[in-house]
Amino acid sequence: MRVHFIGIGGIGVSALAQYYLAKRHQVSGSDLVPSEITDFLKKKRAKVFIGRHRASNLPKNADLVIYSPAVQSDNPELTEAKKCKIKRQSYPEALGELTKQYYTIAVAGTHGKSTVVAMIGLILIKAGLDPTVILGTKLKEFRQSNFRMGKSKYLVMEADEWQTSFLNYWPNVIVITNIEREHLDYYKNLAHILRTYQEFISHLPSNGVLIMNGDDKNISKLKIQILKLRFKTQEFSFKQREAKELKKILKIPGEHNVSNALAALTAGRMLEIPDEISFKALSEYKGAWRRFEEHQIKFRNLKIISDYAHHPTEITAALKTAHQKYPKRKIWCIFQPHQYQRTFYLFRDFVRVFKAAPLDKLIITDIYDVAGREIKDLKKKVNSKKLIQAIGKNWASYLSKSKIISYLKKNLKGGEVMIIMGAGNIYEIIKELK
Repeated sequence: MRVHFIGIGGIGVSALAQYYLAKRHQVSGSDLVPSEITDFLKKKRAKVFIGRHRASNLPKNADLVIYSPAVQSDNPELTEAKKCKIKRQSYPEALGELTKQYYTIAVAGTHGKSTVVAMIGLILIKAGLDPTVILGTKLKEFRQSNFRMGKSKYLVMEADEWQTSFLNYWPNVIVITNIEREHLDYYKNLAHILRTYQEFISHLPSNGVLIMNGDDKNISKLKIQILKLRFKTQEFSFKQREAKELKKILKIPGEHNVSNALAALTAGRMLEIPDEISFKALSEYKGAWRRFEEHQIKFRNLKIISDYAHHPTEITAALKTAHQKYPKRKIWCIFQPHQYQRTFYLFRDFVRVFKAAPLDKLIITDIYDVAGREIKDLKKKVNSKKLIQAIGKNWASYLSKSKIISYLKKNLKGGEVMIIMGAGNIYEIIKELK
């Protein structure tokens, strides 16, 4: 087949592109800007077009067009595909087809999906089950890729709730890490989010398994009692005796990662994998790209932590972990808010979290504008300067991204721990610091 991807540089879409490459299909794609991911795909022999989307990017003999959910309906390449009557699927629709072909373990939740998918995947690999893994970050164990092609019936993947994407999936096992208010540009409120999770859970077959975080108050609100007759349910919790043991052996810090490991351990037990194998795999896990990823650089003897945190709860977890790990060092945070809509709807939560944060310095740069996912009117209502004003601390300030490096050169004393945080492109300044 000849498969063309619109938005091929996305962390999810790129993993699916690698699946088709592994199956020896011809893969092409386009994206607005170059990135580490598009460069990686080119090395994998995908033909990638960078820049403005054009109808000419679409191969005339294409058999299938897969597009990112963020792609607008008037996209020139998508319009051309319609005109040529080429089969078209969104990324969730295409991934949904795969879930029907495999024994699928889908990890859902507001936070921790990528880490839990990585952990479960590594447990299955250690157990000799050779899974296919699709996740939203890069792993050292996968040679800095967000995809692994296996030869068995098992597929381990993330199930994203954005715009109800996960309703396209039909897994055999669902793991839910936690549920919070998020993606409020689409969901009306928490009740709407819970109803959508409930519908996703109903996709489980009669012999399916639902694994839930027993410590999460919103998961407890799910009305699953009626569904309990149809499939098995299992819970994981900090109350388990294994929590203390996992905390001792994990290479990655933070209580939230103990919870993630408990979720993976429960999935392993469901598949009858001996605990000895699961604990071994979890103890060897090296962590993921931009998930409390640590760098030591010569410049002023800085410890750099690159973190994907972009939701208030994730920010709290990352800052708490840094403070616990480096209690005697000054902690700086450079934060790039991700999306105007998230910043607007969770504005008070961001203010509350940063006001209470154990920080010596906070720098907030401009909001990362996500093409195809923004509400235009909100750009006039919210910005980073307003966020700094609301935080109202003398150690918090706004800086444009272009001025951050020069500011650091002038003001760093040496030996600080610096958390560079956000889901956008803020991590790029690490290269400049190095």
